[in-house]
Amino acid sequence: MDVLRTPDERFEKLPGYAFEPNYVEDLKGYEGLRVHYVDQVPDGAQQTFLCLPGEPTWAYLYRHMIPVFENSGARVVVPDWLGFGRSDKPVDDEIYSFDFHRDMMLAFIERLDLQNITLVVQDWGGILGLTLPMDLRDRFTRLVVMNTAIPIGESVGDGFQAWRDYVASRPDMDCSALMKRACPHLSEPEALAYEAPFPDQRYKAGVRRFPQMVMIEPGMEGIETAKRARNFWQTEWEGESFMAIGAQDPVLGVPVMSKLREVIRGCPEPMVLEEAGHFVQEWGDQVARAALKHFGDT
Repeated sequence: MDVLRTPDERFEKLPGYAFEPNYVEDLKGYEGLRVHYVDQVPDGAQQTFLCLPGEPTWAYLYRHMIPVFENSGARVVVPDWLGFGRSDKPVDDEIYSFDFHRDMMLAFIERLDLQNITLVVQDWGGILGLTLPMDLRDRFTRLVVMNTAIPIGESVGDGFQAWRDYVASRPDMDCSALMKRACPHLSEPEALAYEAPFPDQRYKAGVRRFPQMVMIEPGMEGIETAKRARNFWQTEWEGESFMAIGAQDPVLGVPVMSKLREVIRGCPEPMVLEEAGHFVQEWGDQVARAALKHFGDT
C-alpha cells in the first residue's frame, strides 16, 4: 500500500489548538498504518468522550469542545480517520471504503480499551460512528449527535447530490476555502488549519472518496450495516442522548435530523443553533456545555 504521511511542521502553531499528538501503529489488520488521536485524560476520569470528525475535517474541528468535556473531569479522545488530519494517507482512492474505516475504528476502540463512552458524532463521524455501538454494546453509554445521517440506499436530497458532484469535479478541493464558506466567522488562519493535512493533491484521496461512499443507492457497501444500526437505535439503545442541529446546513439540517431523531430511541428535543451550519463543532463550546447540562455532568 502506497501511503503518505503529512510533515509535522504543517501542524505547528495552529490557532486555538495546542493538543499533543498521540499515535498508534499496531491496530489489528492495520499494522504499520499510523493513526493519530488527541487524548486528554484528567486524573480520575470515569467517562470518555469519543469525538469523531467527518469529511474533510480532522481533530482540529473539536478544539472548542475538547476543553469543555475535559473540564468536566472526563477523558476526551479524538481520532483522525485514515486519510485525514495527522493520520496516514493511503494514496490509492480505491483503498477507501465503508468497511475499511469502520473496522479501523472498531480496532482503535478496542486497542485503547475505551470504556463508558459518550459517542460524539457529526457528518461521516456519524455515518460510520452510529454503526459502532451495536457491536461494542458494553462500551457505550451516551450519545451526542450533530448534523449527520444513517443512509440505507436512498437519496438524501438534491443538496447532497450537488455536493457529491462538486467534490468529484475538484480532485484538489481547497478545504480551507470550503470551511470558510461554511463557517464565515472563521479567521483565515483557522480556515487554513483544515488544509494543513494536505500538502498537495496526492494526500486527498480520502477527501475525494468520502462523498462517493455515502450509501444513497441500492447495493452500496455499508447499507446492511446501516440497517442493523437503525434497528439498534430504534429498539435496543438504552443510553442517554443529546442532539444539536446546525440550522443553516442545506443538506443535513433540521428536516433530516428530525427524521434521525425518530430513529434514536428516547432522543429528546434537539438543541437548534440558528446561526450554525453543517460543521456544528465550530459552535461547539455551546453544544458541549448544553450536553453536559443535559447529562447532569458537573
